[in-house]
Amino acid sequence: MPVVTEQQVLDALRVVQDPDLHRDIVALGFVKEIKICDGNVAFKVELTTPACPVKEILKEEAHTAVASIPGVTLVNVEMTAQVRGRAIDPQELIPGVRHVIAVASGKGGVGKSTVAVNLAVALAAMGAKVGLLDADIYGPSIPTMMGNTNRPLMTHSPTGPKIVPLQAHGVLLMSLGSLLDPDKAVVWRGPMIHKAVVDLLNEVNWGDQDYLIVDLPPGTGDASMSLAKLVPLTGVVIVMTPQQLAQEIANKSILMFRTLGQGMERAIPILGIVENMSGSVFGTGGGQSAAERIGVPFLGRVMLDPAVCDGGDSGVPVSISHPESAPATAFRQIATTLAARVSVLEYETRDAEPVPA
Repeated sequence: MPVVTEQQVLDALRVVQDPDLHRDIVALGFVKEIKICDGNVAFKVELTTPACPVKEILKEEAHTAVASIPGVTLVNVEMTAQVRGRAIDPQELIPGVRHVIAVASGKGGVGKSTVAVNLAVALAAMGAKVGLLDADIYGPSIPTMMGNTNRPLMTHSPTGPKIVPLQAHGVLLMSLGSLLDPDKAVVWRGPMIHKAVVDLLNEVNWGDQDYLIVDLPPGTGDASMSLAKLVPLTGVVIVMTPQQLAQEIANKSILMFRTLGQGMERAIPILGIVENMSGSVFGTGGGQSAAERIGVPFLGRVMLDPAVCDGGDSGVPVSISHPESAPATAFRQIATTLAARVSVLEYETRDAEPVPA
């Protein structure tokens, strides 16, 4: 029987291409821990996100490629994931967070918080470490939508007291609504809003997270500007409804982030548009049309469905309460598309480094 070598395994796996990164999994450094015993070959394929939409396809292609090597009798492929992130400065406000993704909208009432919640829950269900920050200072709704309205506890850290984020549905979460009297309105000007955003980032023990989803207030106000200046945003998701007027307002939000990115070390990428409340009286297709006209990715659409509203009111998001429903399926697809988009951006913007052969 021919002797199988590690080099043969690597050469065989070069035919397996990541469709988003457009390189083979060997050149990308995805192949790990090759073990060969007689004709038995085992190895790991470490992807850039547990939410990879083509994970099973890559696994099958890798299995087939190695099984074709003369002398191989058994192939064991283990799929793992390690979310790559930017080079992190320990002095940053949230040094353990690999990617900060803001969810924004040009106006209220488009279901922005619903999208943020379901994206966070969907990413966590796929195996990612996810935090959810409610930076909607004037109308914090995340505690109710996630079903955890408790007050957070404090803990001690090497840098001083820290707030322990709440947890729900596999997601760490923090909101100003968890700290303030729910029966009082927030009447704050710019400096106080800026400080609130700083505190929600710096005073909370976010720990090690793959993604921090930030639910921003609607519009182009102080919280959005503060976030853009305080942390290196991986990018922004814009939520809109399908109508023509919503397209025009969403464009203003996109222009704001593009303007804020001017003068910074790098621009603030628009990760894409989500068309929410699609169908029925709102029509459909406006989000995709806006994405094409503005020149940003279209992440997907979520049809108008009472189950989505019920999930927000009950504290059990539709991605969990009705996992087989059309909205839940849409949110999962949008989450995987978003994760793939983040991986592509990370590879496009990272410093050039030698790639393992």
